[in-house]
Amino acid sequence: RQRLQGEALEAQLNYWKGKLGGELPVLELSTDRPRPAVQTYRGAIESLALPKALADALEAMSRREGVTLFMTLLAAFKTLLYRLTGQADTIVGTPIAGRIRTELEGLIGFFMNTMVLRTDLSGQPSFLELLGRVRETALGAYAHQDMPFERLVEELSPERDLSRTPLFQVFFNHIVAMGDKAAALPGLESEALGRLEDRESKFDMTLTVLEGEEGLAGIFEYNTDLFDAQRIERMVGHFQTLLEGIVADPGKCICD
Repeated sequence: RQRLQGEALEAQLNYWKGKLGGELPVLELSTDRPRPAVQTYRGAIESLALPKALADALEAMSRREGVTLFMTLLAAFKTLLYRLTGQADTIVGTPIAGRIRTELEGLIGFFMNTMVLRTDLSGQPSFLELLGRVRETALGAYAHQDMPFERLVEELSPERDLSRTPLFQVFFNHIVAMGDKAAALPGLESEALGRLEDRESKFDMTLTVLEGEEGLAGIFEYNTDLFDAQRIERMVGHFQTLLEGIVADPGKCICD
């Protein structure tokens, strides 16, 4: 808190105001029912297990292009959103660990923050061109990740709508799974728990990609007041088809 004042705070604010100032796009995914006047959080999940060969190909392409797997998967997710909506200006939220100093890495506590990643998909770019744009966006956001999301919303003061979350409507998360590894805590025993089926969706949709020894697995969490399971099942299939097309020909235009 002491560090994020004065010029440091001003630099963070100027960056985000440059990226998110003005009227922000609202992602208009096709829904199966009218959007409730007040946002609800009833949710369900649909899972996706990617073949190991496809996961390895995505990892190899990421290394070849000098990007992280997170950037590749985010670019693919944004391509999916573009193909579903036709909107070339897309905003996706994503979590950031907030442990940017080594002194913080071993501390117990919640340092996590939310970053807002806005990407321009106009001009019919190839996937590789889009990947370059996503890389630039992500690196800029990482360099300005100290701005608390709540403060950012307060400063931008967007037009609020009770039926949607502010700034973005969909969320993307990439997690490197720890497996059954438990935390080493002197004098205490700990146990790793699996995912809880809370049946809640904080956003219109969240895609979480889990990276483990067996490859990549995806979880589409969605608001059941907006979407039927059948629509999300089709979306999951579209996403895998997109990934297969991307590794087969990353130079192809995303509109194809």
